[in-house]
Amino acid sequence: MTATQPPYRTLNPATGEVLATFDTATDDLIATAITAADDAYRAWREQPLEARVDVVRHVGRLLRERATELAELAKLEMGKKLDEGTGEVEFSASIFEFYADHAAALLADQRIPSFSGGTAVVQRRPVGVLLGVMPWNFPVYQVARFAAPNLVLGNTILLKHAESVPQCALVIADVMRDAGVPEGVYTNLFASFDQVETIIGDPRVQGVSVTGSERAGAAVAATAGRSLKKCLLELGGSDPFIVLDGDSKQLARTAWEFRVYNMGQACNSNKRMIVTDDLYDDFVAELVTLAGDLAPAEIAPMSSRKAAETLAAQVADAVDKGATLHVGGELAEGPAAFYTPAVLTGVTPDMRAYSEELFGPVAVVYRVRDEEEAVALANASAYGLGASVFSTDTARAEKVAQRLEAGMVNVNTPAGEGPDIPFGGVKRSGFGRELGALGIDEFVNKQVYVVAD
Repeated sequence: MTATQPPYRTLNPATGEVLATFDTATDDLIATAITAADDAYRAWREQPLEARVDVVRHVGRLLRERATELAELAKLEMGKKLDEGTGEVEFSASIFEFYADHAAALLADQRIPSFSGGTAVVQRRPVGVLLGVMPWNFPVYQVARFAAPNLVLGNTILLKHAESVPQCALVIADVMRDAGVPEGVYTNLFASFDQVETIIGDPRVQGVSVTGSERAGAAVAATAGRSLKKCLLELGGSDPFIVLDGDSKQLARTAWEFRVYNMGQACNSNKRMIVTDDLYDDFVAELVTLAGDLAPAEIAPMSSRKAAETLAAQVADAVDKGATLHVGGELAEGPAAFYTPAVLTGVTPDMRAYSEELFGPVAVVYRVRDEEEAVALANASAYGLGASVFSTDTARAEKVAQRLEAGMVNVNTPAGEGPDIPFGGVKRSGFGRELGALGIDEFVNKQVYVVAD
């Protein structure tokens, strides 16, 4: 896992100012943390389910109490708007509450009724120490969807958060401790890339969950494969937003709001808007109006100057090769990370914007003649995270939706979201699922238990 290790630091993307730095963990600290997590697992798994549920429910309560504090830190460290930050924390709390409410049913023994000669059931048991490698774009939610089901189940967690949100990581660890999560059951680690490899290779660690870039996912998966460890990958996306018919202006507003949420820095954002001929012109015009009407105060910085520069380079490549930038696309002077939300059309396969994920506030719109062309374009991507289809004729939209290659497909909504709705993709968007009933089944020993007559 060879790469240059960035420092753990709080760098305000609105100003480029470094506000705090944090030491990377020593190798001795990593070794001690693995031992503590393994020791804690022996006790945590033996706790009655009700006791683990009480602790997990308490985590949810404390997240609600500290929502403003965490939102302010997210704004400081990665530029998130305050209202979006509080919404993220409250949604994260609902994830802990969901697993607390439904743990007994989700983990109930599953009888095998066809078995004769005794009783056979499938029991859901914990597996041990897990490593989570989390990203910066949703610094609380990403942790919640990994930690909540596994804490209920009885696994223990080593958490390596993104280098750019260390203070968020520390507060989350404080919340865990204050909620009664025992020492060693949840441990925040400011680990290096090399130490991540060491952790995965340790025989006491049973699996790793990664949310992040393709590059990070591929590196971790390769390491996990060499060590024969289960891994879950939630990676990038270039989700299609297909418009077949309807109110073009209203659909454009729906598309725009979803696209610029979190300044476009969401894996399942609608990065490719695919619109039929008769709605296309009005749809694009409305997007241009919405982007042009944004006041400076409504535009948050992107997560980092590097992220903004990468997005600007992708858009510039498209324009240089003939695409049309209708509005926005202005990169602020450094070191600030501001990039004005943009509308881009005329993207063709020879442009980076066609095949690469645009992780920022750029609405790319494609014109198509019919449903066949829409489906072909939607599926012409290496990614397969989410997708959505819009039509006044629900049956028509459903027929198209059933042909899309994605882990999450939505009809007449950009995304189905909730703690009970599984999240995950196919193709280069990764594998495995988080949230809902599927999320608690990833790092579990589905133990067959037979008692003969």
